[in-house]
Amino acid sequence: MIGNQGRLLMRLLSAASERTKVISGNIANQNVPGFKRNDLAFEELLAKELDSSNPDLTNIQPLKTVDTVTESDSNGNNVTMETERNAMRENMLRYEMYTTIMKGRTDLISQAINGDR
Repeated sequence: MIGNQGRLLMRLLSAASERTKVISGNIANQNVPGFKRNDLAFEELLAKELDSSNPDLTNIQPLKTVDTVTESDSNGNNVTMETERNAMRENMLRYEMYTTIMKGRTDLISQAINGDR
């Protein structure tokens, strides 16, 4: 009953949950000399795969990356609270959107099974 769309939604929820852990790790290490912030890409990889001529969504996995582009401060750390707060807000909105879509799917399936009771 879950189908491909349901499995994709579960993977999106899982990626958002994992991204929360990555962002929390960045915040926890904001004062560690030499620490470089991390990010977790999934939606970007999904979009790239969807743009391909023969998309295969089954093999896409979240990819944790180290941010080597953001400028570091004097101790070599590149974590800023503003960046992490914004990333957390964006991730929270994504998670809420995915759960809303999942609830809508579940409600539709429930209505189809139970009728108008």
